[in-house]
Order: sequence, then structure tokens, then C-alpha cells
Amino acid sequence: MKETIIDPKNGIYSTTHDYVHALEVQGASRQVYLSGTMGLDSFGVAPDTVDEQLELIWKNIQHILASAHMTARNIIRVTSYLTKAEFAAKNQEARLRALGDRRVPTTAIVVSTLDPNWLVEIEIIAAA
Repeated sequence: MKETIIDPKNGIYSTTHDYVHALEVQGASRQVYLSGTMGLDSFGVAPDTVDEQLELIWKNIQHILASAHMTARNIIRVTSYLTKAEFAAKNQEARLRALGDRRVPTTAIVVSTLDPNWLVEIEIIAAA
């Protein structure tokens, strides 16, 4: 699989250090689309804090990807749904910890969730 970052610098607003405008993927033989993943433990319970939920979300994402024989290096798109705009910085920090130096297209949206205990939900696309 070949990846090319598409991140024009002229005629458009600049990206920051943690994401790119687009990522072209060629030659991927498999794609995996993760449902919105919540910060729930194995009993379906959400911890109280956004930090704990983000830690569980990325742990759950890693578990799902491993089941598909993939890792965070296969992630090509991240969409985060936050219940409060004030969670944006913590969401960014958790994503950077999970992805390391990998920069992918990402979007964060402030929404209401189906359960008020779910503070963040993250949707992933991965390819190999």
C-alpha cells in the first residue's frame, strides 16, 4: 500500500502539526471501517472522566484493529464526536499518543450522544 500526504500550502488555510488535509491511498487490498467507538469497559460501563474514556476508546480501537490484523499505523481517517468543545484539546492529545508521528485527515464535531455518559465517540477508517 502506498500513501501520499496531500497537504497544499498555498491558496488554502494551513494545517497544524497533528493532521493533514488529505491522504491518498493506493494499492490497499483491505479496508476496515470502525463504528463509532466509545470509552466503555468490557462490561459496557463508561468511566466518569473524558481522560479515562479517551484512554479506553483508543484501547478499544487497538483491540478492534488487532482483530483485523491491523495497528494504528493502518489508520487513514479519524472522526471524533465530542459532547463538549472543551474536550477538543484532550481528544487531540489522546489521538497524538495513539498515533505517534502518524498524521492523517481528522475531524472533530461537537454533538449530543445517545447516552449522556458517553463523552466522546471516535470513528476510524483503516487500510492495508
